[in-house]
Amino acid sequence: MSSIYIHIPFCKQACHYCNFHFSTSLKQKDELVEALFKELEMQYDYLGNDLVESIYFGGGTPSLLEAKTIAQFCQVIKEKYNLNQNAEITLEANPDDLTKDYLKALSETPVNRLSIGIQSFVEEDLKYMNRAHNAKEALDCLKDALTYGFENYSIDLIYGTPTMNDEQWCENLETVFELEVPHISCYALTVEPNTALHHFIKNKQTKAVEDEHCARQFEILVAKMDAAGYEQYEISNFCKDNAYSKHNSAYWKGITYLGIGPGAHSFNGESRQWNLAHNPRYIKSIEQGTVPFEIEYLSEADRYNEYIMTALRTKHGVELNRLIQFGYRIHDRFMDEAQVFFERGQMTQNGNQVMLTKSGMFLSDGIISDLFMD
Repeated sequence: MSSIYIHIPFCKQACHYCNFHFSTSLKQKDELVEALFKELEMQYDYLGNDLVESIYFGGGTPSLLEAKTIAQFCQVIKEKYNLNQNAEITLEANPDDLTKDYLKALSETPVNRLSIGIQSFVEEDLKYMNRAHNAKEALDCLKDALTYGFENYSIDLIYGTPTMNDEQWCENLETVFELEVPHISCYALTVEPNTALHHFIKNKQTKAVEDEHCARQFEILVAKMDAAGYEQYEISNFCKDNAYSKHNSAYWKGITYLGIGPGAHSFNGESRQWNLAHNPRYIKSIEQGTVPFEIEYLSEADRYNEYIMTALRTKHGVELNRLIQFGYRIHDRFMDEAQVFFERGQMTQNGNQVMLTKSGMFLSDGIISDLFMD
């Protein structure tokens, strides 16, 4: 099994917190799209005849593409790759792009899942983050998506912003429950280097993000999601009625994936590679017949760390018999290192599985890094 990710590196405007590769200039959009089509053909050997179970259009803002262009990508993949006829095909979209006309056009493409960047239903939060949409568009697009048959969708929310108190965070979540959103991804606001938000905080133009504020709102999130019947199947991801993201689940399970586009990453269990994150140079290289990427071949320690990092983020956790495949020495090392987290109530064991407890989930980054091999 495998997955394909297509990176669309364009946005209308830059969100203050974002550090993904994108450009707010659309001058080279057509050339970039042509380069993506060419890379899809050039990279066929990476997956060989593996069955492709999911396609994910990410970014950037993929909803800036016309629906017919998205349909063409799906057709090329169907022709060139071994695509499962029931594959999950997800398009990331911004609420302001999801007009009725656009949704109608999308409904006539193979796209069968939307990932909508809501981030908040509160106007003040959206302005703080410099989002391109407003609160009304956030609500309207979800209702319109259902009208055009997109019952399988996910939304993103961000918590921990200085503009959002706990009561407003609860109101955000209540809106999710009232709308019966099937899948939700929630992320703490993170201040990444070289972003506008980092600059504003450094120059005291806006309040700093407080860890305690984020931790408290994460606890509220987990409690309210549980009470509303949502399953926390990964630290930041919740769903009802088994509406898991097949594509993201593939990442966490260590399944092979191919990344297409500038800045996109690929992984096959033995190596990890990433394309040049520079639109003009990427386009030029593809036109000259070369995919511009760097590659890292994974050592045993790298493969072990990759597994620990992804597995412990999920509800299933680490499978001890999988660790034995790395050798009993590594299995025993893991269990010895994990003892301190068992004693703190941050990890637990259920037969063959070792997973984080709810109290350990917010500290996952620190716990996982402590379990890494050098």
